[in-house]
Order: sequence, then C-alpha cells, then structure tokens
Amino acid sequence: MHARLIVALALLSAAPAWAAEPSGCDKFKWPIDKERAALMSQDRLKTASGNELEIPAKAALELKNPTDAKLPRAPERKPKDGTFAGFVKFKAPPKAGAYSISLSSNAWIDVIQDGEQLKPMEFSGATDCAGIRKVVKFDLSGGPFAVQISGASETSINVAVLPAE
Repeated sequence: MHARLIVALALLSAAPAWAAEPSGCDKFKWPIDKERAALMSQDRLKTASGNELEIPAKAALELKNPTDAKLPRAPERKPKDGTFAGFVKFKAPPKAGAYSISLSSNAWIDVIQDGEQLKPMEFSGATDCAGIRKVVKFDLSGGPFAVQISGASETSINVAVLPAE
C-alpha cells in the first residue's frame, strides 16, 4: 500500500511537466523567421478592433474587454475574466490557400469565414521566444474573413497574417 502511494505521488508531481509547453524559438514545429520578423517589425500598423486590413498584415491590434469587443462570433474557447479581445476583418486573401496567423503573446485565435468558424490546419507555439508566441495555419477560401483574438492578458497584441509556406 505504501509503495502504491509513493508511486501515485510521484506521478502526480510529474503531471505539470507533461503539460509543459516547449520553450525557445527552436521549439516551433517549423521555421518561424518570417512570422517573427513581421510581428517585431517597426512598421506594424496600429489598428483598432473591427478595422479592415489587407494581406500580408502586420499590426498592433488594440484589444478591449470581451463584452465591448463585439466579436463577429462567440470565441470557441470562453475567455477568462480579466482578459481582452478584438478582431480584424479582411476582404479576401489574394488567393485561396494556407495562411499563417501569428501572435506575439498568448491568446486564442478564431477565424470566421462564410459564417463558419474554421478549424486550424496546424498549430505551433513556444514560450520564451522574443516577439512570437504562436503560429496557427488556416486554409482560407477566396472570400472575406475575420480573425478574432480572445483571452489576451494585455490590451494590445501584435498579429501577422501571411501566406503559409
């Protein structure tokens, strides 16, 4: 009985390590140089939530309290209290295909196109990489779409929308 208790405690103490996210810029699943450069670029456009941008986009998006953000659709993941949200609209991508959406810090990304919430093709993220926190790839059709951000801990986040490689 005592041995089982020791094993159970050892497993429980290791559980947080199982869920730990990768740390460092080299831990992304693919090269992120292009996305990171866009997010850290000095010529990022400062934009308010709800504005329309063109691809390629690199912007500092001003976020609001989720109840004031007027997101096009309820986020897939319910935002925690004390977090911020916002969105940007796009007329249409230059061509249908895969696009990466990158964030400078931790937050949830939803893409809305044709009234539907798109499922991501791929996701990669890592902590402790200056300027970038996550990259999510989506397959976009030729129509207008919106990128909504929720669950951000600050009132501004850098966002880049680029053709995926």
